[in-house]
Amino acid sequence: MKRLTAYLARLFVTDALILFGVVCFLLWMINCLRSFDVISVKGQSILVLGAQALLTMPPLAISFFYICIGIGLTRALQALQENRELHIIHTSHGLPSLWNATAVVTGVGVIAVLLLSNFIEPAANRRLNLLNASVAADLVSSTLRPGRFTQITPGVILLIGGREGDGEIREFFADDRRDPETRQTYIAETARVSANGDDYVLELRNGKLQYTQANGRFSEISFARYDVSVDQLSQSIGATDPMLEKDTITLVREALASGDWNQGMLILVANRMAEGLRVVGMAIMMLAIMGFPSGRRTRFNVPMEAVVLLIAFGERGISAYSPLGTATGALLLIIVAVVALAARVWPRRYPLAVRP
Repeated sequence: MKRLTAYLARLFVTDALILFGVVCFLLWMINCLRSFDVISVKGQSILVLGAQALLTMPPLAISFFYICIGIGLTRALQALQENRELHIIHTSHGLPSLWNATAVVTGVGVIAVLLLSNFIEPAANRRLNLLNASVAADLVSSTLRPGRFTQITPGVILLIGGREGDGEIREFFADDRRDPETRQTYIAETARVSANGDDYVLELRNGKLQYTQANGRFSEISFARYDVSVDQLSQSIGATDPMLEKDTITLVREALASGDWNQGMLILVANRMAEGLRVVGMAIMMLAIMGFPSGRRTRFNVPMEAVVLLIAFGERGISAYSPLGTATGALLLIIVAVVALAARVWPRRYPLAVRP
């Protein structure tokens, strides 16, 4: 790698990493602040709060990763233009080094975001679900105060009458309203939390399970013993998809073994791989916009960070509403960026002849 290529790549990566680190830290702090009240009510430590906030970061980090790449490239190229280094690169035939540096940064960014989306995020989802189940089990078995209604998760409220010395719970009550169509109510004389590997099971004895539907229909089931997974009570309904906890290699291996390539798995894998295309499109677009020196003076200076955000907003909007899939916006961004870059390069390679 040439010195100029290494210098430019270092500038691009440094700005992008600094911005990415700052945004990650701010979002982690925001997640902690949002969960302070809930964690304090559940009687958990600040370490649990920090761990939960950290495990919720990968999906957020993936969503703004390519934005940080774009802003990092923009700031570095803007600084090169202000100190005239970008002019020197163009006049001294240093464009290959600029292309190579951008390609290096783009390649590293694609690898990083694919690792985040295909491996780190599923592992974080798995660890977060286990941590939430552990917190819920601890809340039920030792932290829950007798005679006090406590929200274990949005839509699920627990109440106990008392607690024996061996951990047995007397007069257990749980109200689950997460599903707008069906309300479930658990009532038992006694209950106990037991561990089954990585899972926690709530053993209910001598009780009733009541169902109330949205149309007012009511049904009741009596039982001598009924086992409920603590994870079932502690998780929101929208976050129970088991595929979200599996990395892409595991999903593909299972599909190959069973021969079942269901649509949900294919869409999930496509969504994960589309993140790499977003990095490529954003990097090429920023190179086309900011990679060429200009001596024009504008009356109003538009912050290029805002331009990056607008481009990302448009790409996400197209991807969300396109019937062709999540990668539609990223592919369209790549096409537009390549056309814009070719339009900037073409006049320089083939200058118009000047008549005498």
